[in-house]
Amino acid sequence: MAERNTFIVSPEDFGYNFLNKEFTIIYAQTTEEFKKLVSLEQFIEFGESFNSGVESYTLEMSTSLTNNITQYLWLDSKREKIISVASDSSNTIHGLYLAPFVTYPESDRQYTKNSYIMPIKEEWFIFWGGTNQFINYHYVHEDQRYAYDLIMLKDGQSYNGSMDKKENYYAFNKEIIAPADGKVVKIIDGMKDNEIGETDTSQPEGNCVVIEHQNNEYSMLAHLKENSIVVKEGESVKRGQLIGQCGNSGNSTEPHLHFQVMNSPHYANGQSIRIRFENGLEPIQGDFIRPV
Repeated sequence: MAERNTFIVSPEDFGYNFLNKEFTIIYAQTTEEFKKLVSLEQFIEFGESFNSGVESYTLEMSTSLTNNITQYLWLDSKREKIISVASDSSNTIHGLYLAPFVTYPESDRQYTKNSYIMPIKEEWFIFWGGTNQFINYHYVHEDQRYAYDLIMLKDGQSYNGSMDKKENYYAFNKEIIAPADGKVVKIIDGMKDNEIGETDTSQPEGNCVVIEHQNNEYSMLAHLKENSIVVKEGESVKRGQLIGQCGNSGNSTEPHLHFQVMNSPHYANGQSIRIRFENGLEPIQGDFIRPV
């Protein structure tokens, strides 16, 4: 009897194995959901096409995400192509994406003139944030490019008990504060918090507060809890002042805070600006962030 092939592609060696066309072995490690979306034949075709002109892949970064999933980003030597692999401790591949590596170096170098703090009072986790589309899905959109999505994590999970109840998420009801001194120029409130699995795309930001700061900069705190906002339009606020509570309103799949700074009070009409933080840090996806 022939001996069964037990070779496993590890996340740390993925780029080498992918370039060497170990597609069948890699495919066998993907989830059943992935296999329903992509056949082995399609995967081999995609892989061979993506490898065209590539001399090598280098592991650019790895990030621990929720539920013990780690994302590995592989870049080709020309920094033109990127592979994102999300694996668990048993080397099961939960996500695999092949794409051009898109960057915006000009705007990446332009920071806010003002300094800000994260608008939080406890330790939070950065679920999306950074300067490429694989660690920050906002990045490809000019109006949200340098936004952050923050959740709260304990033991690798953002909730306790049933994941179907918004009240079970650690971020829900948590206090959100002003990231800098300024004046409230826009408030949206009265939108219901989504049940888990539902979203409201009619007003993507949901309940939100926009604060005008010096130097024509505006911060937006979005997806707040219905009727939790405690400031009013026209009111002056100080850094650290209570604004409202984290909710699950708007285009939100689970309770989280969306935070960005922009050059317009209306995010859809402006550009997101890379945030200069008071403590000099540049947090990205996978980081735990604490109040200053």
